[in-house]
Amino acid sequence: MNAFQEKLYEHHSQVFTMDADLYQARTKFQDVLIFENRLFGRVLVLDGVVQLTERDNHIYHEMIAHVPLMAHGAAKRVLIIGGGDGGTLKEVLKHPVERVVLVEIDDDVIELSKRFFPQVSDGAFEDRRVTLVIRDGVEYVTQAEAKFDAVIVDSTDPIGPGEQLFTTAFYERCRNLLRPGGMIALQSGAPFYNPEQLDSVCSRLARSFHAVRPFLAPVPTYAGGMLALVAGGEDHKALRPPIKALREQFDRLRPNTGYYTPEIHRAAFTLAPAFTPAPKRLAKPERPPLPDQLVPLTILSKINESLR
Repeated sequence: MNAFQEKLYEHHSQVFTMDADLYQARTKFQDVLIFENRLFGRVLVLDGVVQLTERDNHIYHEMIAHVPLMAHGAAKRVLIIGGGDGGTLKEVLKHPVERVVLVEIDDDVIELSKRFFPQVSDGAFEDRRVTLVIRDGVEYVTQAEAKFDAVIVDSTDPIGPGEQLFTTAFYERCRNLLRPGGMIALQSGAPFYNPEQLDSVCSRLARSFHAVRPFLAPVPTYAGGMLALVAGGEDHKALRPPIKALREQFDRLRPNTGYYTPEIHRAAFTLAPAFTPAPKRLAKPERPPLPDQLVPLTILSKINESLR
């Protein structure tokens, strides 16, 4: 039986059976592999890294879209950088937005997603409120004059085409495109395997946004099953509104979500995406580790401070 092995992190990999090989080629920017797996359905792989599956993509898309838009409460204009599969776009369009601009560098990803994963976008690209721009995301935010209520960076990991979307300069340009009260949301990888990336993203965002808070999305097909997302805005409390306000807005929208709820919105920020490293081996195995040997990563202190 054929199998695909993802080797994103050193000393760890995950394997998917390839029950059917559907597509394999290289676009102008990246290698693309699409195959069928009996558990997760169709799987999209870019440059050797799993991007989405039919079974669990909605968790990621709902969390990266609904958290900033529900927190904002009145977003009318939204900018999506990346997201060529259309899943985040579909979720954004469940809100009463007036215009959504989606900027994708690789138009082949859009066409392949429409062909092999039509239910992910579910016709979102044809919505009259959508403007599709095939362009480098950094170039767009540098030259754009339009203002937005929310910016969602639905990018790959900081390798290949996605690398330039994780810089301080890029975040500052995104901030300049936001209206007062505007928010940003982006993904920051699996924090268990790469805590330095999350720490770096939070630190860089904090140079442009007064409030920066990471939150979790449990996506089984991402390494470790826990994906770190990060939201930024003008106020910490605005990113995590009172449950009553979230419920009232959710009841008005009824956005037909499979995972996101107001309760999950607040809980995702409470479950801080920082993991205590295993204690070092001690000379005397019977001696238990002291509490101060289990100090979490530096980002946890920042998170705890923001939650006060």
